[in-house]
Amino acid sequence: MLAVGKIRERYIATAVDDFAKRLRPYVPLEFVEVNAARGTDPDSAVREEGERLLARLSHDDVVWLLEREGEEWSSVELAGRLDDVARSGVGRLAIVVAGTYGAAPALRARATRLWSLSRLTLLHEWARALALEQLYRALKILRNEPYHH
Repeated sequence: MLAVGKIRERYIATAVDDFAKRLRPYVPLEFVEVNAARGTDPDSAVREEGERLLARLSHDDVVWLLEREGEEWSSVELAGRLDDVARSGVGRLAIVVAGTYGAAPALRARATRLWSLSRLTLLHEWARALALEQLYRALKILRNEPYHH
């Protein structure tokens, strides 16, 4: 997972750590955080953070950018998309969480898919925790293991 900024709230960090621990037996998992832009100009922040995120991606990465205007998937649909990526044999799957002001156009263009967790505006810190929980749920679905109801 590639994200802007550090998680500041302990309870969110605890949730992220919990689902990371649950996911690690199933898939290799790496967290990369880039610095949030300083200053208050949203356009500059989006551009600067976008450049930092893009610099951390490999050319063969499959990039799913969390984006409010992206596709909404059920947990079963997410499981199918994860299975498609795994079967494709292409590079690693990079889940990207942009910063407070959203994603740069260049980052959106680089994305393989735009994934929406909800049409609601979510704190980008919460988006990390929710995405990890859904990834865990999807992997349990793929393995026909109990968790998803």
